[in-house]
Amino acid sequence: MQTKIMFGKFLKNKMNTQKNIKHNNNINRKNFINRNKINSIRVLHKEGSPAKMPIIKSSSFVAESINAFKKEDSRTIQNIQKKIVHSNNHINNNPNNKNNRNIKGSYQYSTNRRPKHNNIDTSSNKNLNNRDIFKRKTNLIPKPDAGVIRIIPLGGVEEIGKNMTAIEIGEDIIVIDAGMQFKTEDTPGIDYIIPNTTYLEERKDKIRAMFVTHGHLDHIGGIPLVMSRIGNPPLYSRNLSILMIKKRQEEFPHLPALNVNIVEKDSVIYAGNIRVRFFGVTHTVPDSMGLIIETPYGSIVTPGDYKLDQIDGKVTEEEEKEYSIFEKEKVLLLLTDSTNIENEGFALPEVKVHEGLSKLIRGISGRIIIAAFASHITRLVKVIEVAESLGKKVILDGRSLKTNMEVCEQAGIFKPKKGTMIPLEDVEKYPPNKIVILMTGAQGEEFAALNRAANKTHKKFTIRKGDTIILSASIVPGNEMSVQHLKDNLARHGVRIISYRTSEEYIHATGHGNQEDIKWLHNKLKAKFFIPIHGHHSMLVKHKELAISWGVKEENIIVPDNGSIIEIIDNGNKIILRKEKAPSGPMLVDGFSVGDEQDVVIRDRVMLAQDGMFVLIATIDSSNGKLKKSPDIISRGFIYLKENQELLHQVRLIVKKTIEDGARGMHPINLDVIKTNLGDNVSKFLYQKTAKRPLVIPVLLNI
Repeated sequence: MQTKIMFGKFLKNKMNTQKNIKHNNNINRKNFINRNKINSIRVLHKEGSPAKMPIIKSSSFVAESINAFKKEDSRTIQNIQKKIVHSNNHINNNPNNKNNRNIKGSYQYSTNRRPKHNNIDTSSNKNLNNRDIFKRKTNLIPKPDAGVIRIIPLGGVEEIGKNMTAIEIGEDIIVIDAGMQFKTEDTPGIDYIIPNTTYLEERKDKIRAMFVTHGHLDHIGGIPLVMSRIGNPPLYSRNLSILMIKKRQEEFPHLPALNVNIVEKDSVIYAGNIRVRFFGVTHTVPDSMGLIIETPYGSIVTPGDYKLDQIDGKVTEEEEKEYSIFEKEKVLLLLTDSTNIENEGFALPEVKVHEGLSKLIRGISGRIIIAAFASHITRLVKVIEVAESLGKKVILDGRSLKTNMEVCEQAGIFKPKKGTMIPLEDVEKYPPNKIVILMTGAQGEEFAALNRAANKTHKKFTIRKGDTIILSASIVPGNEMSVQHLKDNLARHGVRIISYRTSEEYIHATGHGNQEDIKWLHNKLKAKFFIPIHGHHSMLVKHKELAISWGVKEENIIVPDNGSIIEIIDNGNKIILRKEKAPSGPMLVDGFSVGDEQDVVIRDRVMLAQDGMFVLIATIDSSNGKLKKSPDIISRGFIYLKENQELLHQVRLIVKKTIEDGARGMHPINLDVIKTNLGDNVSKFLYQKTAKRPLVIPVLLNI
């Protein structure tokens, strides 16, 4: 209770404390800051030159500590002295020690944070903040010359997800897709990641339109936030995609409404002076489309995500007809998907999966639970149609799945008969052989419906012996252990598990083309230039290698990074990669806030996850600068306090020495300067003793 009161007083008086800083003794302030700069730890940086861990203070600091505390515990102080000196010698003389390489610091309030963009000269303005540097860097990018076509992949070329590409011709910019990527282990606690929009924000007056190829989240997930940042230009896509975009926009009522427009395959849109046409492609979601962007030198073509509608390598007549428009088209540049470029042969056609699932549904007795991606709409609709034809009842469980099927019903793609769909609460009202349940959670997501049922935490549904679980999805890289835990928990219920690896029938197929699908597209379009997109860097390089073997000249291929500025120059005869880059740091969405990956909040979360936190609470007598009581210490995720009393005793001695030495001769007491020194000293000592870097948070109360 006492600690809570102290925290409350600290927070309540924080603003007053900051105001008092302005009236501190300037000479003492300068001396303390200079001493801190010499000896404090460099913290909270990822880039730049190696940061070395200096000695806490000079050897006189340890000697002074001994004189000040020898009456309290001379033996302990001597031990501290030996360990500090030994540790500093070891750190400074060991070139392999991780402190002599790039490190993350542990003290939240250190004054020596490294700038994010250290390649920018800021000597002319020492008060320039990181955002100013960020903008100043982008303004160095010149406008494209007359007759030049500029292509900038802003996302999706160093990862799977957050796809977005900008095309700039003259005074017009169009944007293709604005996807999201789910969080990674390097971004704990955030909701998702969107592409960096800085380049577009600074040129929003030139943006004429956003075009969306299809309704998957890696292409539409960032639209609400991206559109609000780039001026909310008109948005064009096909009917189902528009409905899915509107549904997602409902989750952001605080943002302006979108200017959405439905197009079809025969539509033509003028975005400024840029003429855009469309064509249909085969994917796992209906209404997927590719773009044909006309330029004076030929067309820029991107199919979005696609695979071929083919059986045993023979492309269907409908697919051939769809692509017949390219027989007379002069294609200047192809930008196309690289997701499955490492997979040989053709991608398995979705019709094979429909046949496989149909056989299983017809042949299995008992309840059938099918877990699939909510984005595989074509497959979900087919499952419902098969179940309906057999007189079975269908239940949807999972928010994203329900949302997508609701949108499909609005679009007229999904029209179940009355009584086919029933709520989960009615599952016990029907015989087991009359029930088919579609659930989210094939990737073992913690809060997905299937995982909750497997863990017995689902409030409305219980898995029973005799149920059959069909995992109609591949395992996304990185989810292997989550899926394994899911299968283990399901197996404990005595159910039958059918996965795409163990099933004799086809129950899953990718929505992306394999090598032969991609080769077919290259041969059909015969593009002069080529930029591989949608994939990790190694995938793009593999795509380049194969494109060369298919007849594309190596000098006509650019493998981009996020933010690469690619230009087609010399009247469409040459493609180049400029040395400048657009800002490409991923933007992290955390609630309603959006920031880049260098944000202190995210880095603090990473440190908390790695080494925990260490809170120091000290009460200072404002009249003499002495501690009023022994400092309180709170540790979370770092050490167990009851088993480390000796370490805590040593920390308290350092806290007492640092505070009382720092406050001596300072009127009024500058809490910020003392806090910085205290955090640095304790951080260094804790690392020397434990080889860990907890987030150290000093809380000083001046009474």
